[in-house]
Amino acid sequence: MGEWEWANGRMGDSGDTGVAACWGQGTRWAPLPDGSYRTRPYGSETYRSYWSDKSYPVTEPHACPDPNTPLRPYARVAHSPIRPFALLTATRLTPTDQSMQSEWGRGAIIYQIYPRSFFDGNGDGTGDIPGISAKLDYLKWLGIDAIWISPFYKSPMRDFGYDVADYRTVDPIFGNNSDFSILIAGAHERGIKVIIDLVLPHTSDEHPWFKESRQNTNNPKADWYVWADPKPDGTPPNNWLSVFGGSAWQWDSRRQQYYLHNFLRSQPNLNWYHRPVVDAMFAEARFWLEAGVDGFRLDAITTLVHDYELRDNPARPVGSRPLSFADSNNPFSWQESIYTRDQPHTLEILAQLRSLVDAYDDRYLIGEIADVDMITVSAKYTRTGSHLHSCYNFELMQLVFSCGFLRSVIEKTESVLGAGWTTWAMSNHDNIRVVSRFGKLGQLGGDDRSLAKLLLGVLLSLRGGACVYQGEELGLPQADVLFEDLQDPYGIEFWPEFKGRDGCRTPMPWIGDLPNAGFSKAKPWLPVSPLHQMLAADMQEKDPNSVLRFFRQFIDWRKQHPAMVYGALALSSSTDPVLSFERVWEDERILCVFNISNREASTQVTDGWRPLEGHGFQSEQADAKLRLSAFSAAFFRRE
Repeated sequence: MGEWEWANGRMGDSGDTGVAACWGQGTRWAPLPDGSYRTRPYGSETYRSYWSDKSYPVTEPHACPDPNTPLRPYARVAHSPIRPFALLTATRLTPTDQSMQSEWGRGAIIYQIYPRSFFDGNGDGTGDIPGISAKLDYLKWLGIDAIWISPFYKSPMRDFGYDVADYRTVDPIFGNNSDFSILIAGAHERGIKVIIDLVLPHTSDEHPWFKESRQNTNNPKADWYVWADPKPDGTPPNNWLSVFGGSAWQWDSRRQQYYLHNFLRSQPNLNWYHRPVVDAMFAEARFWLEAGVDGFRLDAITTLVHDYELRDNPARPVGSRPLSFADSNNPFSWQESIYTRDQPHTLEILAQLRSLVDAYDDRYLIGEIADVDMITVSAKYTRTGSHLHSCYNFELMQLVFSCGFLRSVIEKTESVLGAGWTTWAMSNHDNIRVVSRFGKLGQLGGDDRSLAKLLLGVLLSLRGGACVYQGEELGLPQADVLFEDLQDPYGIEFWPEFKGRDGCRTPMPWIGDLPNAGFSKAKPWLPVSPLHQMLAADMQEKDPNSVLRFFRQFIDWRKQHPAMVYGALALSSSTDPVLSFERVWEDERILCVFNISNREASTQVTDGWRPLEGHGFQSEQADAKLRLSAFSAAFFRRE
């Protein structure tokens, strides 16, 4: 690999991989001499720590440094076996008011686009990149700050793009690379940032790297994926489970070994302990940075690294198994994923990726956090300023939601996040649409339109960024997709208890009186819901009381108040179902009050608070008493 030069010393000799991993229960270090997967016995080699310039023999035990300690960024890479790239040396500072404003993602409203369902630009029934370009004026009209585009890379589409066969090529069903260049230019002309999904933990089994890796145990790519020998009885090396059902290990007859797949068996996990893999994947990231993307949403980032010793995950006690997500009947949730999620080496990789991204002006990293303590891990990955800019978690995508639940989420977030940052979301391409999910709850049922407005108001008022999934601005409910129309392998596997993700992935309704709601002139890849046809964007644009008009109005109002974008958050005293908190930025203090219920509620507002108008909610105030109709909110500014 060549020599690596670090700000705090040197790590690795010429020809050495320079990779070290935390080995065992955080009490011992071991090198990965050639990055291979358990192919070389431990000997008397030495390595240099990431945290100091000391050398240690691998046979001596040492306590692992605190994995939360930020790495001191390295100055350069002399040369790489894959592709050279320069890395900046920079001093990490605790975020200040000024630094918060300089990061465009702080407080940004990001609009998620699932490209195959957004708009069909070529009339073949599947949404595409030209279709997104055709709707850029709509996105600008909404007032959002950025778009996040789910994977569009060349792929066999077994997991609809999250199984990547070529990271540098737009899949033909979505267009071509020139179409993407046109999209970036058009978005930037309208002041819209572009974030793309970057799938780092795994590739498709049709990727050329994996095709070569699986041929035998001594080819140049032999150690690029996670391979392991079977147990003596031929069974997998441990008890790890796939999210999509069954063992996380798949037998390969050519190598006479198992390979790891945290998701589908067609999504083999890369070996991030192997330096050539790191360099190769960083080169893929650099390709898109050079193309002009403004950042990456890092898919399933907690699955990036596995436990090097392949230890069994312990069973989760029956009483502590999660029941608050739609797929809670999945045996995957019966394990504590302590050896398959959030491994110490992940932070080291993210620190290096951050240095790469920081070599470009104004770029942003958001990591998807799941299958762990989401708030705590989000804090760990963002609070040092050395890893991710923000984390995207599923805390508000559970089946439970109430004033008390939301208060507890805010309390925990504010207690651990510190200088870190999170990006909130209530809907995405993997979860039941929020209006249907929460509308089934007794205290939130009865008025989907008002509920949609309330939830958008809450989402855009929390401290952090906000991610809005396509159709959420229309208040779309979950579509009912028949089994014979299902495309999602997850839903097909667990039907009927879990119907999969197709119900939130159906085509976007644009024009109510056109076939397929104006999404495509051809038969769509998933059927358009009749309920969605009645909520089409063109119809809502004409209705002053629609969810769409409210969404646009609230975004415009929010931008007029920096405290709502950047401000600190402090919970205020209130009684269910009323939730209140303050947002504070410089000399602006705003009190946010929400009625998280389908009945009228009242609360007290002390002197010194002046009501704010223009946000789209209605309330009544008599002296200190504030009356809130069902699903309503009020905002005040401190005089």
